[in-house]
Amino acid sequence: MTTSGTLEERIGFIGLGIMGRPMARNLLVAGYRLTVHSRSPGPVEDLVAAGAGRAANPREVVERAPFVITMLPDTPDLEAVVEGPNGLLEALGPGHLLVDMSTVDPIATRRLGGAVRARGAGYVDAPVSGGQKGAEDATLSIMVGGSVPDVGRAMPVLEQLGRTIVHVGELGAGQIAKAANQLVVGVTIEAVAEAIALAEAAGVDAAKVRDALLGGFAASRILEVHGQRMLDRSFQPGFRARLHLKDARIIRRTAEELGVPTPALEVALAGFRRLVETGRGDLDHSALALLARRE
Repeated sequence: MTTSGTLEERIGFIGLGIMGRPMARNLLVAGYRLTVHSRSPGPVEDLVAAGAGRAANPREVVERAPFVITMLPDTPDLEAVVEGPNGLLEALGPGHLLVDMSTVDPIATRRLGGAVRARGAGYVDAPVSGGQKGAEDATLSIMVGGSVPDVGRAMPVLEQLGRTIVHVGELGAGQIAKAANQLVVGVTIEAVAEAIALAEAAGVDAAKVRDALLGGFAASRILEVHGQRMLDRSFQPGFRARLHLKDARIIRRTAEELGVPTPALEVALAGFRRLVETGRGDLDHSALALLARRE
């Protein structure tokens, strides 16, 4: 069993959704020996055909691979994979490293980390930003929490998945950084949506307004990318609104726990909730523009 973080590292990957599937494929392309597991059979079949091994459950992943990555939709999904029947805890031990790249509750991360470390295994939280395109292009921003030795072991693998990788602090710090990221992103999407709606309602060319703003202090990646999506009314998901609603709820719970007011978050959270309630939760989170336009 290696702890060097080289291509000799055998990797297990659990969760092959819109983000996990291309991330796992990038590890295969990089030359890692990969074992995969997911609830949906299609992505598993795709990666097995490309050379990955197949595991029937999370425990079997650990039995085959000492380095395990999870990329799951929500905190309960991670808890089930780690603590449920045939879960990771049944097989984790000294020499194993769990790297969770999901966006989940920081409090749950610290609790699960304690359980994993009690088995003698390492735990790193490494949530990502950059959406589906970032996952496909291996240009994700990765926010990392964990001990220096565990992060050092994880780093060569993370470098195959992302471009900007920052070790923020101890276990759970990555999830706090991701919560801050999603707070900024959600509130900024709402602001851009309102700005474009304002221009359109005034009969001004919103595309030219966006061009003007991109040259000034209001410029942002969200204005650039999602502003164009809003102008084009193209909301094919890079990151689904229902997932940002989940993230916004995590931010709210964490902020309440820490006693931090987040009034701007509430506006974006209400918008994401409205999209989900009206059957539009699988649209891109930039679809907040539909609410600003009252569409």
